[in-house]
Amino acid sequence: MLSTYTYPKFDYVQPSEQKAGQAGRHPAIVVGAGPVGLTAAIDLAQQGIPVVVLDDDNTVSVGSRGVCYAKRALEVLDRLGVGDACCTKGVSWNVGRTFFREEEVYSFNLCPQPDHKRPGMINLQQYYLEEFLVKRCAELPNIDLRWKNRVVAVEAGTDKTTLDVQTPDGFYTLETGWLVVADGARSSIRTMMGLDIDGKVFMDRFLIADIVMHADFPAERWFWFDPPFHPNQSVLLHRQSDNVWRIDFQLGWQADPEEERKPEKVIPRIQAMLGEDKEFELEWVSVYTFQCRRMKDFRKGRVLFVGDSAHQVSPFGARGANSGIQDTDNLIWKLKLVMDGKAPESLLDTYSEERVFAADENIMNSTRSTDFITPKTMASLTFRNAVLTLARDYPFARALVNSGRLSVPSVLTGSRLNTPDQDTFGGDMLPGAPMADAPIAVEGEEGWLLDHVGNRFMALVYAPSYDIPAGQVIALGEGAIPVTTVAVMPKGAAAPAGMTVFEDIKGRFAERYDAQPGTVYLIRPDQHVTARWRRFDATAIRDAVARATCNA
Repeated sequence: MLSTYTYPKFDYVQPSEQKAGQAGRHPAIVVGAGPVGLTAAIDLAQQGIPVVVLDDDNTVSVGSRGVCYAKRALEVLDRLGVGDACCTKGVSWNVGRTFFREEEVYSFNLCPQPDHKRPGMINLQQYYLEEFLVKRCAELPNIDLRWKNRVVAVEAGTDKTTLDVQTPDGFYTLETGWLVVADGARSSIRTMMGLDIDGKVFMDRFLIADIVMHADFPAERWFWFDPPFHPNQSVLLHRQSDNVWRIDFQLGWQADPEEERKPEKVIPRIQAMLGEDKEFELEWVSVYTFQCRRMKDFRKGRVLFVGDSAHQVSPFGARGANSGIQDTDNLIWKLKLVMDGKAPESLLDTYSEERVFAADENIMNSTRSTDFITPKTMASLTFRNAVLTLARDYPFARALVNSGRLSVPSVLTGSRLNTPDQDTFGGDMLPGAPMADAPIAVEGEEGWLLDHVGNRFMALVYAPSYDIPAGQVIALGEGAIPVTTVAVMPKGAAAPAGMTVFEDIKGRFAERYDAQPGTVYLIRPDQHVTARWRRFDATAIRDAVARATCNA
């Protein structure tokens, strides 16, 4: 039990297939009702695909677990209808500080530019995120969320996957055209299918202590190396909702997990950090180790693995849930096109290709962070401490400080879905990049670019003093895979007749997209740039859509 949160208990309902005594067939099934499984289900439902979600429990996650949700994940959650709830409840922050012993040696700002809807990061206990996602599922009539339904056997075929499911009322069978597996790091589905996951186990232990206290510390990430209150180890502090503070203490590999969880061991550590007079209550305690590893391929025929079932990283850098949410963002629009017969199954291979690349990037950064935080040799420790000593005064050393490179979205420059540039551009919005946000106005109502983009292919044309052929715009919108064409105009510029217009009210679109009159950006349904040109050409746009859907 937690003092700040009451766990909901969701009702188990006997499945209709079990009552009828016959197997049921469903277009899509998701296994796992954690953050990643629920985001996959909501995305499927919003795309018009009926989905069954199976979970072996009947509540949200125990303990705060995942804490940090990065800007890109928040933008995906906005599209799924839960971004506002998360940001309202969560603690927003952009600044992180690193200390060596008693001195601050380095700080960073995750979002130094103005005019973005979302902060660089929010801190929010995982149980709140899951609760918001469950509520969103209840609003969508084509989601069948089944609690206390444990998958006990899986048979993957060429045209369907068959699941045996156990409930309090016994067993029943389900069939599905597509199975999305989000059942976590110890994935039982992965084990049942005999699939390997390879990587490295880190020989260290960390204590999580969530405490309730009133403190005037700023909403920032603080990380200590070798502090006087915990010598020769590291400590991390985050503020969460409800005056809950997360403290991570490095313990070393030899620490006894059972002993370290005991209040008589935890409380003195916290008192040494905060002072013996500081009042606080223990909320949740856990001891963990971690691994950096992934499956070779995230697709096995009609079975698709997402989140921790496919890849795992250390908690330093907040790359777990953030990466899993981006897995589903990459996968579901592709699955929708395949299910609708508008793209070949090979499009799903690009899900694995792109997200394996992202996983490898996360594992690399996570491994480097862990090696810096927990050096295993005297030479590594000497180098680490020298970097920290120099970082206070020398910029070159600050670039080497690694207290957890925080989650950023992968730029998929090597994706075969991209159309290579034929024109010269500046800035970061190259093919494969996730879109940068910008303030815009639509029909006089001010808002944000990313709130108006997604779930479809869209051509954004920067159109001051530029003629967009109306007939070509109509033809693009009526194609087998429709493309919505939008004119982006500077504030006060005359709008093209008959077109949707995004007014670039602060000039940020032009700045961030290096936009000149006639510039076109083709955007994928997951808000990644897939092509760009300096002039509007409907044939080039159609060819780029074909390439982006494996129809070329």
